[in-house]
Amino acid sequence: MAKFHVTLMKFANLYPLYVQKAERKGRTKAEVDQIICWLTGYDQDGLEQQIELGNDVETFFAQAPAFNPNCSLIKGVVCGIRVEDVEDPLMQKVRYLDKLIDELAKGKTMEKILR
Repeated sequence: MAKFHVTLMKFANLYPLYVQKAERKGRTKAEVDQIICWLTGYDQDGLEQQIELGNDVETFFAQAPAFNPNCSLIKGVVCGIRVEDVEDPLMQKVRYLDKLIDELAKGKTMEKILR
């Protein structure tokens, strides 16, 4: 049986999971959007267009206008893996986003999240 890889998942299917995680902890969709836009360089319209197009995660990150140069400051563990040690560039971008959403859900301020 073939393994499923997160990069093949539609970003439109992943996005609501990020929003739900944040909202369960009293945070907002707007904060999730702000994080995604900060990390990828999408503006709000561009983010919404990516969701509407149904692009997979790989395409979503490949078409990102300007991946934030401060992403190298994102450190920590997601799913037992240090984000700074992930060798695959695409998976590292996915883990960066996961880590930022985790920090949001854990109550960090936006100033600390958006290094």
